[in-house]
Amino acid sequence: MKILVAICALAWLLAQTPWIVPIPGTTKLNRLEENIGAADVELTSDDLQEIETAASKITVQGARYAEHIEQVSNR
Repeated sequence: MKILVAICALAWLLAQTPWIVPIPGTTKLNRLEENIGAADVELTSDDLQEIETAASKITVQGARYAEHIEQVSNR
């Protein structure tokens, strides 16, 4: 199945747990319609494993927050 990367990301989030609700922002009606379509994408366990395998190969660089923000956010 071929889907947009953004739709795959939203579908992946939806597949994680029932209480995760992604809130993507857009100013374009067609993008909103695409985003809503992510709810209809059912990723298989093989799809989820493939995504996990690919994501595990990514080296995260840099901090999540700037140091001064981390100091005031209790993280």
